[in-house]
Amino acid sequence: MVDLQAQYNRLKPEIDSEIAKVIEQSAFINGPAVKTFQSKLEKYLNVKHVIPCANGTDALQVALMALGLKEGDEIITSTFTFIATVEVIALLKLTPVLVDVDLDTFMLIPEQVEAAITDKTKAIIPVHLFGQGADMNQLMSIADKHQLKIVEDAAQAIGSNYQFNNQIQKLGTIGDVGCTSFFPSKNLGCFGDGGACFTNNDELAAQMRMIINHGSEKKYFHKIIGINSRLDTVQAAILNVKLKELNDFNTRRRRAADFYDGALKDHPEIIIPARTQICTHTFHQYTLRIKNGKRDDLQAHLKDQGIPSMVYYPVPLHQQEAFEQFLKKTPNLPNAVLLSKEVLSLPMHTELTNEKLTFITDAILAFFE
Repeated sequence: MVDLQAQYNRLKPEIDSEIAKVIEQSAFINGPAVKTFQSKLEKYLNVKHVIPCANGTDALQVALMALGLKEGDEIITSTFTFIATVEVIALLKLTPVLVDVDLDTFMLIPEQVEAAITDKTKAIIPVHLFGQGADMNQLMSIADKHQLKIVEDAAQAIGSNYQFNNQIQKLGTIGDVGCTSFFPSKNLGCFGDGGACFTNNDELAAQMRMIINHGSEKKYFHKIIGINSRLDTVQAAILNVKLKELNDFNTRRRRAADFYDGALKDHPEIIIPARTQICTHTFHQYTLRIKNGKRDDLQAHLKDQGIPSMVYYPVPLHQQEAFEQFLKKTPNLPNAVLLSKEVLSLPMHTELTNEKLTFITDAILAFFE
């Protein structure tokens, strides 16, 4: 699905050099490369504060902890996403309220978000799924109207530009806090786990910095209960190299997506990914919908041809056993259920050649003949 080896080989001399510097300095925790990465990412995102942490799940947890929520407070988010988005809500003894997504964009439906708001609702977590933005204009308007916080899950959408109130902003910098992951397969990925929170709010930034460091501003003096969640210096060094390439990475992914679109757009049993006018899609995943119950057979066919594919996500979160105890009742969310039966993600990375893309799309079209 992702050719990390080929990407590394392209950047190998600089990556190896930066890793060697960390080893020579032996500042493996909060070393110079971490501070450099924080500063460079702040500049790239045009945001006041980046708080690096150990992984994307921690980023979400830290963001919610910083909001000062109380047990039982309700958080509205998508049922069609990776488990981490809702897992952190449950871990903090908050109440997840799951709503349906749009069939075309896979994003939260704003009208259903507003309908789900109660006097216990304190925040909304829009998920920018597969590299494209949720409807932040409407969701921010809803949040302002009901005095709610917005925590953006931008783990799959770093680098995406969004037209918010007629201005271009990076996804993850529009709400109160944005969160991302640097998991190796992400558009900006390290060689292990890594994550970060973003905010323009000085108070929230200070709180999150304490939380990731055992609730401490000064060593051995702890103001609050926190966690241990730091971005390793080695990972930061790798990310410093890759951040310079991020726009090119995203351009390469869009180029591959354009090829897929051109080859597959006219087939009556294939629905290609929708692209909204107000957001650049960075294609963390290229996700088709396969109609007429043929998704699983197509996936088996591709496997026979040596072509990987993935189903993100086979079971919506409102149907997951882990969340039964947290939901007041199992909601009826038909779009997510339908998507779980139709979606299929194709190989998507920076090293896809036209030869590889032709092989993949020819195999797909041959299945339907």
